[in-house]
Amino acid sequence: MIEIHKKPLIITGLSGAGISTVLKVMEDFRYEVFDNFPLSLVKTLSEKTTPIEGAKGIAFGIDTRTRGFSPEAVLNAVKEMDATLVFITSDDSVLHKRFKQTRRRHPLAKNKSVSYGIREERKLLADIQKNADFVIDSTDTSIHDLRHILEGHFALHPEGNLTVSLMSFGFKNGSPREADIIMDVRFLDNPHWKADLRPKTGLDKEVGDYIRTDKSFDSFLQNFKNLIEPLIPRYAEEGKSYLTIAIGCTGGRHRSVYIVETLQKWLADKGIAADADHRDLKK
Repeated sequence: MIEIHKKPLIITGLSGAGISTVLKVMEDFRYEVFDNFPLSLVKTLSEKTTPIEGAKGIAFGIDTRTRGFSPEAVLNAVKEMDATLVFITSDDSVLHKRFKQTRRRHPLAKNKSVSYGIREERKLLADIQKNADFVIDSTDTSIHDLRHILEGHFALHPEGNLTVSLMSFGFKNGSPREADIIMDVRFLDNPHWKADLRPKTGLDKEVGDYIRTDKSFDSFLQNFKNLIEPLIPRYAEEGKSYLTIAIGCTGGRHRSVYIVETLQKWLADKGIAADADHRDLKK
């Protein structure tokens, strides 16, 4: 039997931040999706419509172009429908780049610049973002990462079935916005400064052996395990179905990669399946 998400979803956010992409992902998750449906009719549709066979839930895409749109109307609809409010945002520079690439006019720019439209829309939607149940930042998020984030919140895994994702990254390339827990391991001895290890990665045995010689390694690893081990079942009990633990070093090629690989094996020994994603090895 397909599990149904009882609360309707209202998905909104900044123009260019990826609302349409989110709605397509929700369709892939077998949600019934309505994009830019008149706001005054959303509640009626949610109440009167019989879900299509196989649908997990219903999701409405709302933005500033939607007929009847206002922040007050959106928040009232959320309250009246007891809906889950999802807000999609992104950095101004990324939004500006996306509008420039697509040559689309920003809906609030009128005869002014894209930057003006972005500023005005961010001010207009401030209350909606503040009251959102989930805020998803798409600035540095690939479609793969976005799917994982949405899957964790809305793909409706069986209760208590928590998927753990371990990610290595380099701080020089920015912190992952989708991470729930971030650990900085730049205090460990850096293999980058060893000429024979520099071209290798944390997937290589020689690099791992070198990192383990750091006098702080054993105590750090044990303390970090002690920290996250009791948290994982608690996250599952709270209904969270996707947990991302990100480990960062300077470049994301040596120390963080090795720690992720070590943690993945440790979790596997405990019967906990965890994905390992080495973000900056792909660059």
